[in-house]
Amino acid sequence: MGMTSRERVLTTLRCEQPDRVPYCELSVDRVMAQKLLGWAGAQTQGYNIEANIYSPQEARLLAEHLGLDNLFFVIRAPIWAEKISGKDGRLFYGQGMIQSEKDLTLMQFPDPDDDAFYVEAQAFLRHKGDYAAFFITRIGIFSTMMSMGMENFCIALYENRGLVEAVLDRYCDWTARVARRVCQLGFDVFISTDDMAFNTSTFFSRAIFRDLVLPRYRRVGENITLPWIIHSDGNIAPFVDDLVDLGVSGLHPNEKGAVDIRAMKKKYGKRLCLLGNVDLNLLGMATPEDVDREVRELIRDVGPDGGYIVTSGNSLAGYLLPENVRAMAAAVKKYGDYPLALS
Repeated sequence: MGMTSRERVLTTLRCEQPDRVPYCELSVDRVMAQKLLGWAGAQTQGYNIEANIYSPQEARLLAEHLGLDNLFFVIRAPIWAEKISGKDGRLFYGQGMIQSEKDLTLMQFPDPDDDAFYVEAQAFLRHKGDYAAFFITRIGIFSTMMSMGMENFCIALYENRGLVEAVLDRYCDWTARVARRVCQLGFDVFISTDDMAFNTSTFFSRAIFRDLVLPRYRRVGENITLPWIIHSDGNIAPFVDDLVDLGVSGLHPNEKGAVDIRAMKKKYGKRLCLLGNVDLNLLGMATPEDVDREVRELIRDVGPDGGYIVTSGNSLAGYLLPENVRAMAAAVKKYGDYPLALS
């Protein structure tokens, strides 16, 4: 008898070999869910990718349709920035609102100690079944950059470091208190999504990461008692050794074109579970046959001995081709059984 999805994911996060390679996603745009499941009349006006947009029943239907091994639930702190709605309601951030110390009064968070704040999460967990339940949030460095605005953030790193620390501390203190609560609710995996890199390099130096970000990650991490996956797009490689030393279990999405996931497997395969990195360009513009080949080669090269979870190279965005998304899910089932029979 095979493993449950929860067992499969948790085994893989320990860098052990499960019965087959898991398939998970951290986010699915509602527009994509509509296309996949034919949900007629579903609302997209005002859709916000930051929100937990699926009921427990919808989440289960989506997981069953795609063969996902996980469900995901999102709670993130507010970002104080101009919000711009793109195509299909996708959210983009514009001008940051925290420009100086006087703007810190804007930062009013939901009470992380209020039981009512977790009612929806508890309802979600009552319906998780045998799936791995992913809790998704941010630690705070990405939120700090967006709330201050990238230009202001970068200048302040050198001219007003105290403001950067004040904003980041408020985010991290809040996240630590949320983490302490949610890790007791029944989730299986804790995921933080803080982009810290471009395709070519990180947003800031390793020295700044170690001095500014890492101690606060460590402080939040003291409250995380579940396997911890960190997401960052771009070339996050300069920070990975420090993240491994922090006790992180997995890294997502090892973005294609920015990170060599095969080299990562060789270097960290015994210590870090890798998630990713089916190219969104393929999923959005290629053929199902191209996607099938991509997944096959990823499983062949990154899957041996476990420690690998197939995911898209970011999330299932609304602009992807539904037939290619289905091809990715089908390919995991087709090629992912251990022992791998791929040459």
